[in-house]
Amino acid sequence: MSSTLGKLFRITTFGESHGKAMGVVVDGCPARLELTSKDVQNQLDRRRPGQGQLTSDRDEKDRVEILSGLENGLTLGSPIAMIVHNRDHRPEEYSDTRKIPRPSHADFTILEKYGILPTSGGGRASARETWARVAGGAVARKWLAVELGVEIVAWVDGVGEEGPAEVDALTVTRQQVDATEIRCPDKILAATMTSVVQTARQEKDSVGGIISCVCRGVPTGWGEPVFDKVEALLARGMLSIPAAKGFEIGSGFAGTGMRGSAHNDPFIQKEKGLGTVTNRSGGTQGGISNGEPIVFRVAFKPPATIGIPQQTADYSGEQTTLEIHGRHDPCVVPRAVPIVEAMAALVLADLALIQRARK
Repeated sequence: MSSTLGKLFRITTFGESHGKAMGVVVDGCPARLELTSKDVQNQLDRRRPGQGQLTSDRDEKDRVEILSGLENGLTLGSPIAMIVHNRDHRPEEYSDTRKIPRPSHADFTILEKYGILPTSGGGRASARETWARVAGGAVARKWLAVELGVEIVAWVDGVGEEGPAEVDALTVTRQQVDATEIRCPDKILAATMTSVVQTARQEKDSVGGIISCVCRGVPTGWGEPVFDKVEALLARGMLSIPAAKGFEIGSGFAGTGMRGSAHNDPFIQKEKGLGTVTNRSGGTQGGISNGEPIVFRVAFKPPATIGIPQQTADYSGEQTTLEIHGRHDPCVVPRAVPIVEAMAALVLADLALIQRARK
């Protein structure tokens, strides 16, 4: 099982969905960074369930405990270990899955691969695992902001068939994002998307969505062609998030409908050097950051856990009906915003250290 991400700035996550605890070890964070549990907790509070009518009512406070790597509020350069104890776990709600694989879940594939299936929810395949990513990403984000001036902001760009949002990627702030429960700074669209999610929840169904993210202040030169291009690593990180099904950077799929003469980003002299007039490349050329904001989008499928009875088959192949009674999100994107930011921070922190090692 692959539970480690990164080369120089690395995280290793551990723990199961409804087990005793979840945790992360952050290795490679430079020394003397000012860091407190509050820096991490702020991001975890944005990810945790039970925040309102649009998320699961699982009541996990997710209070982080930092076990190592800090002294007097400064990082030591040694591994930073963090843990949270699961409190509101109810593995008995998943007893039916021991006999029936849930549609579009990892129950079947995990059993086929490992020959054993966790009885505590989705185990490592559950979105509960993303707690550890957000905790590790909070450290990476703090270092990027303090040492290099990199700012990462994500927002909900669409839900179901509603979107995209009207948002200025150059100026949007986290405060604007968090001003609405759906985490969309376009307040008119936010109200519409909120209604879509509430309707899905009332009908015991679910709905998908899109998250956009901008990384501002990334200097030129980050990215390692040919296989570790900045967009390739970002895509890998984003598509490793549970329920993520699509990734595009810059003009993305829309660019296929344009001609090169319209799609190209001409260069222009800017205050800090060469830049581009437009940014259809999304802040990267040849797999290397070009100094423009890195802008990408991530598509998330509707959550597979729904309350509607579903016709399916048990492990013996017999047709049956499965009705899931566990708690679930009707739409993952409001809580996935800090997860996308965390994965972007982890990828960029690693690339920053790799580029620094060249000098």
